[in-house]
Amino acid sequence: MKFAICNETFQGWKIDDAIGYVAKAGYDAIEIAPFTLTKYVTDVPAGERQRIRDVARRAGIAVSGIHWVLVQAEGMYVTHPDKTVRDRTSKYFCDLVDFCADLGGSIIVVGSPKQRNLMDGVSYEQAWEWATGVFRDSVMRAEQRAITICFEPLAPSETNFINTAAEGIRFVQQLNTPHFKIILDVKAMCSDSKPIPQIIRESWPNFAYFHANDKNLKGPGFGDVDFKPIAAALKEVDYKGYVSVEVFNYDEGPEVIATKSIEYLKKVFGSVASSGRDDSPRQP
Repeated sequence: MKFAICNETFQGWKIDDAIGYVAKAGYDAIEIAPFTLTKYVTDVPAGERQRIRDVARRAGIAVSGIHWVLVQAEGMYVTHPDKTVRDRTSKYFCDLVDFCADLGGSIIVVGSPKQRNLMDGVSYEQAWEWATGVFRDSVMRAEQRAITICFEPLAPSETNFINTAAEGIRFVQQLNTPHFKIILDVKAMCSDSKPIPQIIRESWPNFAYFHANDKNLKGPGFGDVDFKPIAAALKEVDYKGYVSVEVFNYDEGPEVIATKSIEYLKKVFGSVASSGRDDSPRQP
């Protein structure tokens, strides 16, 4: 299993320093939130994109992708009644695809609950149609640039538009491409009535990324969520993508969050791998 961590965990750190620490802690990749660099990705020149990519390469890790993509990008809204706003958002998603590809990433996580909530007077069906239209051009752009856009089902406490993996899968399957899938997030799945391992099995192969965290908003191993059955389910479906640490409570500080999270994940996934290994004698 490949492990990543989101760079906003290192609040206030320069991106170079975050990349260095993530590599030192033993992660395979860093996941970048654009708002930690700039308000709009269009403001990041080609040279800086290449420089970040090179810093990660020299550190021996990858950039897995980007997330929190509409934070601070004012004027964007996926389900807005105004077509001008939706068209602007659609174009910006194409810009995000290029930004992610230029960094060497392969995944774009689209959560953005505040930019997809149903506004007054907008029906769920209408929002669904508008949101589908917003993603059409960027998904085509993603196909060209070898990027996968992952729509994130989120808890009802965060958004009123697409709350379950099943809903998310139905949404992305409309565009009929392997470059538009969902992401599964442990914290978000804790709000579902189904057990997380069941959601994983039922959602495969329609998810392309996985966020590891706890329902208490902290990192994996910092709460009550048992990752053993989660790891077992990911192994069962033969998931080979990233398991990326995303936290929302930074009380322990970035160093502790990063080191303890990966220690826990490696221990859990390692034990699952060992328990499933066939150690029986081989016949000559």
